[in-house]
Amino acid sequence: MESIKEIYRIGNGPSSSHTMGPRKAAEIFKSKYPDAKFFNVILYGSLAATGKGHQTDIALADALNPAELTIDWQPETFLTRHPNALQLKAHDASKKLLGEWTVYSVGGGKITDYESDESENKVYDLTTMKDLISWSKKSGRSFWEYVELTEGKEIYDYLRDVWSIMQDSIKRGIDSDGILPGGLGLARKASSYFVRAKNFSGSLKEKTLIFSYALAVTEENASGGKIVTAPTCGSSGVVPAVLKYLQDSFTFSDEKILRALATAGLIGNIVKENASISGAKVGCQGEIGTACAMASAAATQLLGGTPYQIEYAAEMGIEHHLGLTCDPINGLVQVPCIERNAFAAERALNTSTFALLSDGRHLVSFDKIVKTMNQTGHDLPSIYKETSEGGMALLDI
Repeated sequence: MESIKEIYRIGNGPSSSHTMGPRKAAEIFKSKYPDAKFFNVILYGSLAATGKGHQTDIALADALNPAELTIDWQPETFLTRHPNALQLKAHDASKKLLGEWTVYSVGGGKITDYESDESENKVYDLTTMKDLISWSKKSGRSFWEYVELTEGKEIYDYLRDVWSIMQDSIKRGIDSDGILPGGLGLARKASSYFVRAKNFSGSLKEKTLIFSYALAVTEENASGGKIVTAPTCGSSGVVPAVLKYLQDSFTFSDEKILRALATAGLIGNIVKENASISGAKVGCQGEIGTACAMASAAATQLLGGTPYQIEYAAEMGIEHHLGLTCDPINGLVQVPCIERNAFAAERALNTSTFALLSDGRHLVSFDKIVKTMNQTGHDLPSIYKETSEGGMALLDI
């Protein structure tokens, strides 16, 4: 598996696969042809279907500026390797073709042309929860220690930046008011929810605070603000909301939060390695489900859970999001995406509590639920996988 840095990518929203990925591809392609005067980009499948709502065209134009850009939208054409495909072509002043590149945005901001040797980026030998549990039992160590031993203590320097940006996105979101861009006229809610939480007590206060933190991050993401994928832009509010709430409630040190992020990243990595975190490929279950699993694992570790309880919590995070479709209205990462982050954050705390009440033994393993999620995503019709052709995307707003 790759470094957990690939799960926690720092960048601007609203979409890791439709904004961050294409932008990165365009920047790489432009560096190969710095003298090109004209660029033509063909967007296929999901990138074409919901690209305008996700600001794919804006990201490409910014990356290829000042050269002239034309975009060919082909939502009906799906390339075989992944639903998020784009072909970039560079031309000189006389419109002579200088070069072309077909690349895929496979989720979480990662791009690949499936030709380079990706094994060079692999740093983890263990790729399943079964292997991790076996390693933990044999060594007596926890999951975060496997991350530290594999990537070195310098991984905490990166995770410290991740946590800082997560907290900043919460603060910015809570401080902001007004309407989100995109045309839906959707008002920000994080600020008012946070204020109302202060007037509540007990479980109602706790729930409202968690909601406000998750809303804050995802509203910032919807506005194109700086966030951290966890594992994607569309699901970026779940992990920070849970960690922020727990740190404030139990005064956990930043060091403990960083270790929780390490474990959460490992969980996301396993899903990414053995299934997918791309909404275009497996639906929202791969994004929100994985984010919930990551947050569930992090919370359970912070609250003193064993590796078995951590695995159980993570399994439930995915199990109870199975079949979740990706059907954003107008292709915007707003409805139902923003609210889903809030509810997934609350569910992560519930699954953690449930797992901590047990001894960690359960029927369905994490590896099996990941396999099930992947198969479920494969069986979902394409209209429910980030094409804006089914589900809530058809609502007349």
